[in-house]
Amino acid sequence: MLVIDTNVVVRLLITDDAGQARRARRLVQDGVNRGEPVLVSLPVLIEAEWVLRSRYGFDRTAVTGVFRAALETRELSFEDEPAFEEALMQWQDSACGFADCLIVAHNRRLGCRATATFDLKAARLPGAVLA
Repeated sequence: MLVIDTNVVVRLLITDDAGQARRARRLVQDGVNRGEPVLVSLPVLIEAEWVLRSRYGFDRTAVTGVFRAALETRELSFEDEPAFEEALMQWQDSACGFADCLIVAHNRRLGCRATATFDLKAARLPGAVLA
């Protein structure tokens, strides 16, 4: 299995550096050609969302759009993909940050009764409680 880091994911998503984007696509294609999954981990998703917003000025809608497009590719696999999809849905209609939505969704899929938080906004998410 090949796991790709945030900077590789960002190059795949927005192609802002043509040379690195080509290298990233080739890296993924080489993995696919070898029959190995190319994985995007949960921490990489959290960091990628932050980079897209803070460095590139993407708003929530734009980030959601590129993440949904990535989910549709057959070349990439995502750690806990159902939690990722759930987090994107929650994030659309929430005042919470993406990281909070993903953490709560992932914890619920792990079988946790609740995620305790001091964050008043995150505590409103299904599966979260105020500590």
